[in-house]
This record gives sequence, structure tokens and C-alpha cells, in this order.
Amino acid sequence: MYQKFTLDNGIRLVCEEIPYVRSVSVGVWIGTGSRNEDQRNNGISHFIEHMMFKGTERRTAKEIAETIDNVGGQINAFTGKECTCFYTKTLDEHLELAIELLADMLLNSRFDENDIVTEKKVILEEIGMYEDSPEELVHDILSETVWNGNPLGYPILGTHESLSNIERNMIVDYISKNYTPDNCVIAVAGSFNYDHLLKTVEKYFRSWVTDKYAGNSYGNVDFISDVKLKDKDTEQTHICLGFNGIEHGNDLIYSLLAVNNIFGGGMSSRLFQKIREEKGLVYSIYSYPSSYKHTGLFTIYAGMKPKYMDEVLSLIMDEIELLKKEGVNSGDLEKSKEQLKGNYILGLESTSSRMSSIGKSELLMGYINTPEEILAKIEKVDMNSVHEIIDKVFDLRNMGFSAVGKIKKKVNLKKALKLN
Repeated sequence: MYQKFTLDNGIRLVCEEIPYVRSVSVGVWIGTGSRNEDQRNNGISHFIEHMMFKGTERRTAKEIAETIDNVGGQINAFTGKECTCFYTKTLDEHLELAIELLADMLLNSRFDENDIVTEKKVILEEIGMYEDSPEELVHDILSETVWNGNPLGYPILGTHESLSNIERNMIVDYISKNYTPDNCVIAVAGSFNYDHLLKTVEKYFRSWVTDKYAGNSYGNVDFISDVKLKDKDTEQTHICLGFNGIEHGNDLIYSLLAVNNIFGGGMSSRLFQKIREEKGLVYSIYSYPSSYKHTGLFTIYAGMKPKYMDEVLSLIMDEIELLKKEGVNSGDLEKSKEQLKGNYILGLESTSSRMSSIGKSELLMGYINTPEEILAKIEKVDMNSVHEIIDKVFDLRNMGFSAVGKIKKKVNLKKALKLN
């Protein structure tokens, strides 16, 4: 059972004790990501994440790494579209050390000019590495396509051009506006004493006081049906089909997850069995939902030889039409629900995944569902809610498409999907 406490400065602490483990995971969650950016500073959220590891008033970059390495722990961070997280995983006896280090990074980072120059080079290499991975790049291009003009479609890493704009004063200004106590959740899961945890968090974070209030409120996002292609000299062509999905906090997500398991979520799914196992046309094919505030995306991915692209698209369309026409049978739905419950319960055994779950939920939705509530929501999925979600998501008039590979001709998506 999780507990929640709000510090006097507005920071929310959510924690869940797991007494039978010796590890503890701590995450400092900030409610800002690429969705909070504009074209000029695109990539600054991710850039700040990197800079937090470059040194504080007390520690060099090496000393930050050694602080956790020396006790056999792990420290890392990630940036998403709507949040940034800095996290550690250590033995329970090193909990205070982990919290002190995270507070030092968050509140005392130097953002040295020389480090900014160096880190730009590092992130340019990261962008280059990403562009060399077409199977990853095609997903970003889909986001840019269906959310064109909205920050939700911006690449998290930024671009070469936007990265060149970032200067120290922009970093300080962005942090001042977005890194505020009201926009921060500290999540802890694992072995700890609650009273000691609360005193430790207050000790290291109570000095964080500002008169600014982030108050993020994202507006509605229009889904744009469009096609975007990137011609690239690759052995395979990588494609993504996108549909308007389900937003954060909507319980229909559980019905969509159940449908996804059956449709394209794993090796036993219809897409995998038909197009890879039976036809042998792809090495990788899968589908997955993504949820954000006020919107979502359902993505179908496949990678194949260029000559097979039209056939693969046609077969995907066959499976979509079959799903829309016949839905799923009760036996498959029950298996899918058991799969969802099993995956969820197994995930609870990891302190890091549990920390991530409660931290992200509190930050983005303002509440946390208990494991019992999650399982009840999965169990509640029935044939009616499944049919509702299939009709809602698989709208063939509202699709986006992206492709990366040797594409020498303009793709007629409607023709390939037999929609003419």
C-alpha cells in the first residue's frame, strides 16, 4: 500500500514499502518534457537531463558517478514527452546517500559553459546514432506526422538546429519555469523506514523554495491524417501506421491493451503469426498504445524488404478489417486479460518498476491506483468495451503513416491498404 505526503514547499512524496526486498528505488519526477518546448528550444528538457550529471557545487561529474558506483548501485535518468525522471537503485542502507545525491544534482548543478559545449557534441552524436537506427526513427517520424505543428510531435532529442540555439541563460530560464516544487514528485519503492524516509526527504529538499508555479496544462491535440516518408539507404523498409489512441486516465486503455495483446502485442498475436510466422515477410512486427494528457496513439510497426511493403500493408489491413468485422472471441479475451494481469503482477516485484508506476501516476494524473484497483479494471474489460475500443481506435478515415528506407516512389496509402 502506498503512502503520500506533501512537503511544506509543495513537493509530493509517494512511497511504497516492500519489506521482503533489500533494495530501494528512488525517482525524482519533474513534469516537463519535449511537450513543454517550442521550435527554438526543442531538446532542452533532454539537454538539462544530461547537464544534471556534469557536476554540482560539491561534486564533479566523476564524483557523481562514483557516489553510486562505489556502493554497487545504479543511477540514471530519462526524458519523455511529458516528464523527466532522475532515479537510483541501491541497497536500503544507502537510501540517504541516494536522496542526498539526487537533491545535490537537482538543486546545485553548475551548468558550466564548457560543459554545455561538450555536451552538445555528445547529444549530436546521440542524434546521429538515432538517425542510424531506422527501426526507431520511424516511430518519431510518425509522431511528427500525426501531431504536426504541436510540441507533442517534437523529437525528444531535439534537432541539430534547435540544439545549436541552447545557451546557459535558456537553460536557467527553462529550469526556473518548469523545475518547481509543485511540479515535482519524489517516488520511493522498496525497503525503507517511513519516518526515516520522510525526515531524509525533508532534510535535503525543504530548502527548494520558489515563488513560481509551473501549472502545466496541456491543451487538446488534433490528430492529422498524413503520410511522411524518409528515403534512406537501408536493407529494410520500416513502416508505422498510426491511429488516434486513448488519453491518460481513461479506463478504456485496459480494453485497448487487451485488444493489443490479441492483435499485435506479442509473438502469439495475429499480426506476428500471420505476417511473420505464416508468410515470412517480416522479421519484426508489433503494435502498441501510447497515452498522454488529452490524447494517445496506437501504433503498428513492421520492418521488411522494400519489395514486400505493399503486401505487408495489405495483410495488416486484412487483420484490421477482420478485427473490425468479427472482433475477438471470448476465449481470446480471457487469455489476454490473464496475460495483462500476469505481466502487471510480475512487474510489481521490481522496486524500480513499482517506483516508476507510482511516480508517473502521481505526477501526470494526481492519483495512484492500487494493485487491487488495477486488477479490477482489467477484470472489468468485457466484449462490449472491446467492441467500443475497436470502433473508436481503428478508424480508417483517420490514419497516419511513416516509412524509412529505400523509397523511390510516392506511397499511395489508400491503394496499399485497399481503401480506394
